[in-house]
Amino acid sequence: MSKTIALIAHDGKKPEMVAFVKDHQDLLEHANLIATGTTGSYVRKTGLPVELKLSGPMGGDAQIAALAAEGKVDGIIFFRDPLGKHAHEPDIQMLMR
Repeated sequence: MSKTIALIAHDGKKPEMVAFVKDHQDLLEHANLIATGTTGSYVRKTGLPVELKLSGPMGGDAQIAALAAEGKVDGIIFFRDPLGKHAHEPDIQMLMR
């Protein structure tokens, strides 16, 4: 059974996420990938299929946190920019918990 992995990257970290996905594509291609909207659109450029949720500021972090709480996500890879200001910080904190 395939694992479900969520991918999230703050704006300044999206290129790093794409590089990470390319470096680990042989492993990630066997997983069901979900991602926040903008991150997922970047990751799709690698050729991997990704289920897109809302963008982070529109509730995507909360959607993924809910899936994790329900046990529907096996892992989350989050490239976070701790120095950036994020209007949706409560959603980020919920996800981190």
